[in-house]
Amino acid sequence: MSDSQQKTAAGPLAGIKVLDFSRILSGPYASMVLADLGAEVIKVEPILSGDETRNFPPFQNSMSHYYIALNRSKKSISLDLKSPEGMQIAKDLAQQSDIVLENFRPGVMDRLGLGYDTLRSENERLLYCSITGFGANSPHGDKPAFDIVAQALSGVMSVNCEPGQAPNKLGIPLGDMAGSIFSVFGLLAALHERNATGRGKHIEVAMLDSLIALQGYLSQIYFVTGQSPQPVGTQHPSIVPYGSFPTSDGHVIVACLTERFWHNFARSLDREDLIKDPRFALYDARLANRDALHPIIHARMTKDTTAYWLQRLEEFDVPSAPILSIGEALEQDHAAKQGLVEEITHPEIGDMKLVRGPIRFDGVGPAKATAPSMLGENTFDVLSNQLGLQTADIQKLVAKGVVKGLP
Repeated sequence: MSDSQQKTAAGPLAGIKVLDFSRILSGPYASMVLADLGAEVIKVEPILSGDETRNFPPFQNSMSHYYIALNRSKKSISLDLKSPEGMQIAKDLAQQSDIVLENFRPGVMDRLGLGYDTLRSENERLLYCSITGFGANSPHGDKPAFDIVAQALSGVMSVNCEPGQAPNKLGIPLGDMAGSIFSVFGLLAALHERNATGRGKHIEVAMLDSLIALQGYLSQIYFVTGQSPQPVGTQHPSIVPYGSFPTSDGHVIVACLTERFWHNFARSLDREDLIKDPRFALYDARLANRDALHPIIHARMTKDTTAYWLQRLEEFDVPSAPILSIGEALEQDHAAKQGLVEEITHPEIGDMKLVRGPIRFDGVGPAKATAPSMLGENTFDVLSNQLGLQTADIQKLVAKGVVKGLP
C-alpha cells in the first residue's frame, strides 16, 4: 500500500448528513463525492428494485459494475414512498439532515410530498439540491434527460469527431457528471453561507446548463467570430501543433501550447528551420498553415517508433503522452503512486477494486471507502440508530411492505 493510500482522514465534511433520493448517475456521483469528503450519505431506494443501475450488466457476483462505480461509502435504505409510513420516515430523516439531494424531473418531489418548501418548513437549515436535465424553466423541462441527450443539445457532440465524420458522444458520461460536479460546488458554497446565516437554500443545477458552461473557449470562438467551431478531432481549434501524431507503429500525443514548446518540438524533429519559417513562426501563422505543417511532422515521426518518440520528446521537454487504454491507465505507475485504486471487501460480494476520490488535504486523501451496500442493507441500522425505532416496530414495517432491509 502506498503512502498516499495510508494517509487518510475522516474528511472536512464529517458530521454532515446527506439524504440522497437520486438514482442512476447525475445525483449518485455527487453524493459519492460528498461521501469521499466525509459526509454520511443515506441513499433512499425504491423498495422493489432499488436504483435502476443495480440491474445493469456486467456484474461482480450479484452487484452491478455501474452501481459499484457510483455508490461507495453510502448507506442504503429501501422505502415505499407512496405509503404514509414510508413518507413519514423520509420526512423524519430529512429533519435530521443537512442536505437533501434528488434528480427527478421538475415537480416530481413536490407531488411525492417531499419538495423543498415542505421539507424546509420542518428544517430551515436544510440544503436541498435538485439536479435536472434541463431546469424547471426550460422548454425541455418535462422531457426525459439522459447523458447523450444533454451532450447532443449542448453542442459538444458536434465537435467530438474527426473532420468529415459523424458526431460522436464523449467516451465518459460528462453530461451526467457535469451536473453532479456543479451541484457539489453549489452545496459547498451554500454550506459556507449557512454557517453565517443559519438558513438553508434550494440549489438547482441542470445537466444541459452544466455542459454548456463547460464549453470554455469554444463558446467564445462563436461569440468572437460568429462561426461555430468545427470538429478537429484530437487537434486544437486554435493551437498548432497539438493532437495525435502517427509514428511507425502507433500514435503519440503532442501539445505545444507555448512558443517554447513549439521550438522544442521542432528541434526534436531535427527541423529547427521550421522555427524561423514565416509559415510556422507564430501561433496565427501555424494555424493558417496547419495543412502544410502536419505533413512535415508526419513524414518525420513515421520514421521511428512510438517508444523512440516518447523518449525523445521527454528529452526535449515537449508535452507528450502515449494513448492508453482504460486498463493501462488504471495499471500505470501514476495510479499506484497516487493511490487512485483502492481494494475493499464486501461480505457478500467479495473483494472489489474502486477508483478513489482525487482530493487531498495537506497531503491526506479520503478515508478508506466502504463497499456499496446491498439493497436495503442499512435500513434497520438507520431506522434504529437515527429514528429510534425498535426492532419489533421495524419488523412490522417490513411485514407491511413499507421498508425492506437486512436485520
